[in-house]
Amino acid sequence: MHVLLVEDDNLLGQAAEIGLTDRGFTVSWVRTGAAAIAELNRHEFEAMVLDLGLPDLDGSRVLAATRKKGLTLPILILTARDQANDIVHHLDNGADDYMTKPFDLNELAARLRALVRRQRGYVSAELKAGSVSLNLNTRSVKVATEEINLSRREFELLKALMLAPDHVHSRDKLELAVFQGDQDIESNALEVHISHLRKKLGHKEWIETIRGVGYRLKCAG
Repeated sequence: MHVLLVEDDNLLGQAAEIGLTDRGFTVSWVRTGAAAIAELNRHEFEAMVLDLGLPDLDGSRVLAATRKKGLTLPILILTARDQANDIVHHLDNGADDYMTKPFDLNELAARLRALVRRQRGYVSAELKAGSVSLNLNTRSVKVATEEINLSRREFELLKALMLAPDHVHSRDKLELAVFQGDQDIESNALEVHISHLRKKLGHKEWIETIRGVGYRLKCAG
């Protein structure tokens, strides 16, 4: 899951970046409102963690600009302000959740996972396609009852395919999900990861190549 973290406090930002990365997130950390808006213009994110007390723009202005652009990614507000009226104001103006500082990293990670699940219409943390199951919380994958070990990128690839099984996913969309905008990749990197994933799943035909279009996850038997 690719998260935009907007936090100007170096210690808090670094702790959140490291903590979320350790919990399986890909984190882009910026320290100003202007940088946050620029990142949203350049990349797609699955969620944003937004501090309100930024040095240039108040976080509420970043929130307003994000929603004005029509972006629907879940936004979790971080705030030292715990007054009920302030919290209600931001929830009514486009925020999806909030946490007051200081916060627990496990709770932050769990809230982000829940927000993204709900946005995608999943009430459970487990995705299923035939005999393949993927748990978003534990980042574990099973084929029938056998657990298989995937790299971070293999997991993101399988997750992207399982979020819409039987749908044809374009190469560009899968590269964005797997490499999170990283420019330093080989031209055949996606094919390499698909080959590895096919071997680990044990059935090459479960990931179908649609020539000139992309890839599709067939309903695994």
